[in-house]
Amino acid sequence: MKKRKTLVWLLAAAFCICGACITTCCSNSNDNPVVEIQKPTIQRITERGKLLVGTTGDYRPLSYREADGNYWGFGIEMAQKIAEHIGVGIEFVNTSWPTLTADVQAEPQTFDLAIGGITITDTRKEMMLMSDGYLANGKTILCRAAEADRYKSLADIDKPEVRVMVNPGGLNEKFANENLPHATIIVWQKNEEIPNQVAEGHADVMITEITEAPWYVQYDPRLAAPLLNTPFTHGEIGVLMRKGQEDLLQVVNAVIAQMKTDGTLRSLHEKYGLVYAY
Repeated sequence: MKKRKTLVWLLAAAFCICGACITTCCSNSNDNPVVEIQKPTIQRITERGKLLVGTTGDYRPLSYREADGNYWGFGIEMAQKIAEHIGVGIEFVNTSWPTLTADVQAEPQTFDLAIGGITITDTRKEMMLMSDGYLANGKTILCRAAEADRYKSLADIDKPEVRVMVNPGGLNEKFANENLPHATIIVWQKNEEIPNQVAEGHADVMITEITEAPWYVQYDPRLAAPLLNTPFTHGEIGVLMRKGQEDLLQVVNAVIAQMKTDGTLRSLHEKYGLVYAY
């Protein structure tokens, strides 16, 4: 009988110790929980009263941040439509191409979704969530208008004497490194400055997208996009967010579908001079 009582006492003590450990692991020194149950994304956004949107602000005409801090562009208007659908305000948070993946997955979370020239790729879909496409995309080039006839294929660009400029950390740099092994690759930190670098002769070619190139050609007569109608790749641009936000993904896809149905997306393409592919 004595042995039985001793066994019961030991079990009770062990239970208390385990309970103390669980409480300690889930609390800090101020007895505030360190780990709490994650609320559904839409609920958190609604309670906050605003949608936090990560964007690079360096990609005309999809996402650009003016000197006064105001953002404009195709992707910016898409984000505003999403916020309107949820019924909240919007706040833009600066990110960059080299840090985009890390920023999307950051702890604590810094924004709800990222938008503005983000190509849908299998790698991104494996690591994060990506929406349906809302804009056709593909790699092309910008060059000086006086040299437009010089570049008719990748082979014409892939030469040591051709200076190819790209922004760091994104798919443009990746494309150049993989497809132009003989060209002279120049990495320039600010994407929005590269077209002018090409126009002024500091580089010969910019690797860019069919979404970006027409804007620069339209506003700078020194530039040309001779391969605009025959891009090297074909893809789509979408909205990027971290895994676990499937409820937000459903809302984003619903907004994109509605904009395709009611003509809003076509109007947005026309506003920014982009080809409508839906």
